[in-house]
Amino acid sequence: MTTRVIVVGSGVAGLTTALELAVRPCVEVTLVAKAPLAQSNTAVAQGGVAVVTAPADTAALHVADTVAAGAGLCDTDAAEVLCAEGPAAVGTLIRRGVRFDQEGGRLALGLEAAHSHARIVHAGGDATGAAISSALIARLEGSGIVVRENTTVVDVVVEAGAARGVRLLDGEVLTADAVVLATGGAGQLFPFTTNPAVATADGVAIALRAGAVLADLEFHQFHPTSLATPGNHLVSEAVRGEGAVLIDADGRRFMTEVHPDAELAPRDIVARGIAEQMARQGGAPVRLDATGLGAGFLAERFPSIDAVVRSQGLDWSRHPIEVAPAAHYAMGGVRTDRWGRTSVPGLFAVGEVACTGLHGANRLASNSLLEGAVFGERVADAVLEPSAAEPFDRARWAAPLELDVDGGDDTFGRTDLQHLMWSAAGLSRDADGLQEAADVLARWAPPATTDAKAAEDANLWLVARAVVAAALARTESRGAHFRRDFPLPEPGPAVHSTLVGVRHA
Repeated sequence: MTTRVIVVGSGVAGLTTALELAVRPCVEVTLVAKAPLAQSNTAVAQGGVAVVTAPADTAALHVADTVAAGAGLCDTDAAEVLCAEGPAAVGTLIRRGVRFDQEGGRLALGLEAAHSHARIVHAGGDATGAAISSALIARLEGSGIVVRENTTVVDVVVEAGAARGVRLLDGEVLTADAVVLATGGAGQLFPFTTNPAVATADGVAIALRAGAVLADLEFHQFHPTSLATPGNHLVSEAVRGEGAVLIDADGRRFMTEVHPDAELAPRDIVARGIAEQMARQGGAPVRLDATGLGAGFLAERFPSIDAVVRSQGLDWSRHPIEVAPAAHYAMGGVRTDRWGRTSVPGLFAVGEVACTGLHGANRLASNSLLEGAVFGERVADAVLEPSAAEPFDRARWAAPLELDVDGGDDTFGRTDLQHLMWSAAGLSRDADGLQEAADVLARWAPPATTDAKAAEDANLWLVARAVVAAALARTESRGAHFRRDFPLPEPGPAVHSTLVGVRHA
């Protein structure tokens, strides 16, 4: 009997899942993307893939670094899966045509913040995501996978409590035995983000409307260094790994006073350190000083960043460049087990849209591309194995918070929502700001999904409400979630938040 599977999303997670399924007997795969396939968070990822390849490095050390960065909230079992299966997953990427950079006949390794070893493999210098995306897209040809680009999924079709397909913007229904959400992140919740325009939280909203449990939505990572110019182009953490430093308006290095690891401290610490320094200097951006690396090295190691910087009339080999934090990665998402299974039978989630607990409260740099590759393979296995989802450690997962998903009557614009989220649920939050944001969002009405942008705005509105609700409920500071009114973590074991949507109107 043939198993029909719909995969929604065309980043490393979705492409890996689809390609893995396509080689299994009696499986029909349809890959749906709301934009051209190459438009994804994967395609703009710079730094690389964190994976153990050096003799002095071990999976146990990679796990330890992942758990340490996660601020007490990582699911250690998920981290062990990632780090143990990572080398094989990278080997599969290489067999599928990804050409990682080499040095002396071996994979070249970079160092990034909070890693105890240089273990970041990269391609094209700082174009790792683009290399992965293009190689995997090329493998679709002749795979038998049906590809539907520029096609917007608005909902999962749920029948008798199980996912049985998806509904498209034009009303068409695609039926399936399983649906895999691999839709990426939610950076467009905020006005300043390193994410592309397609990162509009679609999969999280779709899952919420389908009745799935969400988790840890309050944890959104803000990358410390984006160019402080329109577009917030990412300046990879690998630049700091190679020796660049952060300086204030007076040219003074300031991160040494914030954390012993200075510029290579965990991302949440560096991002807040920059934000606090910007506040001290009247909101002006800080500067990243890479002048000591030299023009030739910058152009060879970071060709994409170098081209963008120089296109804006800047010479970062001679003068420091202005940088500021920007929304970068959602640690929370659709709650899954370690095989991508959600609380809705037949519905799976993988990659940034999912939450296994792997990243905890603060993702370790360069674990995201690896997550898509490792868990994409696991989801393909789980789709064809109908066993029940693995039980979570109930002591670490809170009872679900109920979110009223009904809206009000007021209209809103995407820019209004983004600026509300930046001020109330950005790098630092407090109860007053979050409650005000919750009240405003509740008064707004989601737009009718008459076109693709309206569908995105409806998804952003719903997920914004969920993020604010989760942030209000977590009365502590942990990792990327910083509460000015609760600046310390709660004592005792950290607990994952969970949330479900209900209708009260």
